Amino acid sequence: MTPYTVKHITRYTYDSPVIDCTNQLMLYPIADEHLEIKKHTLKISGNPAVEIFVDYFGNRAGVFSAIKPHSQLVIESIVEVNTISINMPDDTGLPGDQWAFLGGLKNSFPYIDFLGKESFEAVAQVKVVLEQLLDYDKTPLQNAMTFMQYVYKNFAYQQGVTTNDTDIDELWKLKAGVCQDFAHMLLVFLRMANIPGRYVSGYICPKQNEMRGTGATHAWVEVYLLNFGWLGLDPTNNCMVNDQHIRLAVGRQFSDCTPVKGTYKGSGHHTLEVSVDIEGGHSSEQFAEATAPVFNYTQKTKPVQVNSYRSYLEMQQQQQQQ
Repeated sequence: MTPYTVKHITRYTYDSPVIDCTNQLMLYPIADEHLEIKKHTLKISGNPAVEIFVDYFGNRAGVFSAIKPHSQLVIESIVEVNTISINMPDDTGLPGDQWAFLGGLKNSFPYIDFLGKESFEAVAQVKVVLEQLLDYDKTPLQNAMTFMQYVYKNFAYQQGVTTNDTDIDELWKLKAGVCQDFAHMLLVFLRMANIPGRYVSGYICPKQNEMRGTGATHAWVEVYLLNFGWLGLDPTNNCMVNDQHIRLAVGRQFSDCTPVKGTYKGSGHHTLEVSVDIEGGHSSEQFAEATAPVFNYTQKTKPVQVNSYRSYLEMQQQQQQQ
């Protein structure tokens, strides 16, 4: 059992006062046999009432509204948990039996939601790679591990080249991104191979900062296996998920698991700052001051859609000229 305290701060700053701000929060860790929640404190500017509900995928989510004019909104979540090690699956069963089991899930609830295949321009290119990697003489888990290793080795972990709106075609061209993109790419491979895969948002808690994706919310994938159930795979770090990961939400894709999202009336310009501070074995009282944000994002109304691939090429050209 490993104790962690996570402080997650989301700060919106608006160019001019806004009103009627309504937000959905998915900041409630999923308690199960591998996670014990000792304490959770949620503080929001203006102390609005938060209504809790359970969504379609079984996640706890909160909704609140800030009606009065305001120029800044701060959401602070502090959670103390104990993580418990996961016993890894026994993958010695016959591959044919395991594939047959998965084949029987394609029209079954809830797995049908996690087998839907995306439509995108580069699908033929991705299928060529998939056919080279896929081996039905191996178990679904062994194939899933192969897909994960491919994403880890062939996609560069690089911040700032993608956004929440980056689609799979741009990602396939870029071959670069962050944890959200790595999870998205792995899900494409899994579902094309008819292996149920779901998106997971949460935190990664490295003991000595040896993992990628720290200092912000993290994302990974879960695959469904015979005689085990859902097993987490982290393509950003090329590892199985264990007691260093804390789940916040599961869904088909990022939009099902967004930690904070909402709407408001007012200026179209705002700045979003997010910081995640994680300590092992300490109480929340030791977080006296908010740390500097590790993620900054300025949202502005754009007349045209941003092309991440084009922006990435321009950035590379500028670096070569320096």
